[in-house]
Amino acid sequence: MTVLLGCIADDFTGGTDLAGMLVKAGMRTVQMIGVPQEPIGDDIDAVVIALKSRTTPAAEAIEESLAALRWLQQAGCKQAYFKYCSTFDSTAKGNIGPVAEALMDALGSKFTIACPAFPANNRTIYKGYLFAGDQLLSESGMRNHPLTPMNDASLVRVLQAQVKGKVGLAEYSTVLKGEAAVRERFAALQAEGCNFAVVDALSNDDLMSIGAACADLPLVTAGSGIALGLPQNFRRAGLLADDLVADTLPPTGGLRAVISGSCSIATQGQVAAMRAAHPSFNVDPFELARGSDVVGAALAWAAQHINAGPVLIYATATPEAVKAVQAQLGAEQAGNLVEDAFAAIAKGLVGLGVGQLIVAGGETSGAVVKALGVSGLRIGPEIDPGVPWTVGITRDASARPLALALKSGNFGTPDFFLKAWSRLAS
Repeated sequence: MTVLLGCIADDFTGGTDLAGMLVKAGMRTVQMIGVPQEPIGDDIDAVVIALKSRTTPAAEAIEESLAALRWLQQAGCKQAYFKYCSTFDSTAKGNIGPVAEALMDALGSKFTIACPAFPANNRTIYKGYLFAGDQLLSESGMRNHPLTPMNDASLVRVLQAQVKGKVGLAEYSTVLKGEAAVRERFAALQAEGCNFAVVDALSNDDLMSIGAACADLPLVTAGSGIALGLPQNFRRAGLLADDLVADTLPPTGGLRAVISGSCSIATQGQVAAMRAAHPSFNVDPFELARGSDVVGAALAWAAQHINAGPVLIYATATPEAVKAVQAQLGAEQAGNLVEDAFAAIAKGLVGLGVGQLIVAGGETSGAVVKALGVSGLRIGPEIDPGVPWTVGITRDASARPLALALKSGNFGTPDFFLKAWSRLAS
């Protein structure tokens, strides 16, 4: 097996987002949950190794990321890709910068880009400032994120505070001129002693130009948007066919369910739309903390309703409600309680016959796939930008195929939970 593009994602849903973009661009892609312990097959063009490193201590994030890179290098990857969220959030001191520099050192690279732009989801960069729609990121809902609040929209400033090297900017006036101009700007920044270039981008055309200009970089660091522009580099080099069908999945049957642990604004709207159309069950963190059998109650409730159509089990709440829970229980304990509960609920739902499962929230998705023994995901058709259907890879070859959609909290249209099933072969 020779992997063309080897990717390291700092959370689970972000990894799925990236993998989905690569499939759309014609690369047969699998996402592995953690560093693989076994071979993954020969019909693969790109591998995404999804870690849980966005909010871990920086030293731990670096260690895990380097282990992932070593595996990808052994698989023969031609280019490495460090993927972070389109909101560029991790922790106050990192981990984006420290991990990127560690990967650069391991690859012997002196220069890379930083570009979390994802125009399809209204994440754009102009003059080095990250926008969510028409708002600066620092004025969007991300300023109230319970784990990784973003109070500065200047990517140059945020990244410079995290790295030892020098951070420069490739402005939109350059990007607009196309690939050659972007390459020239990269060369000029390197001549000025810069190790990172924050790159402006307002459209998918911009991402294509930037991706083409990155063809010779050992490492790319970005959100998933740049994935649009990288596969064509391999085609031009004669390493990737033009006519590959990359999003085919084996058919799955079974019952349908949604689990939602995300408290993002987008997911709040999606939960509200689902609750209006289908039965729903609320997981209360205070009841979990009191030792109530919330998992048993949720599964008993699901057994009564799930045969009639998709059901929703959720802990999604407003920022005010989340802060109240965290104030009383502590942020870490509250998060662990909900994640553990959803992991057990997911196992129970599969036991009830669920074969098609949507999970909202990065931390929730990570807990669920671990509980289900999923070691990887074969990536299929896109539901909304950044969110594809997948089929779980397990070590049990006799296990029934399980379709999973792992949705980052901020992604998807308000009717995401309602329309997702139409994109999946029964």
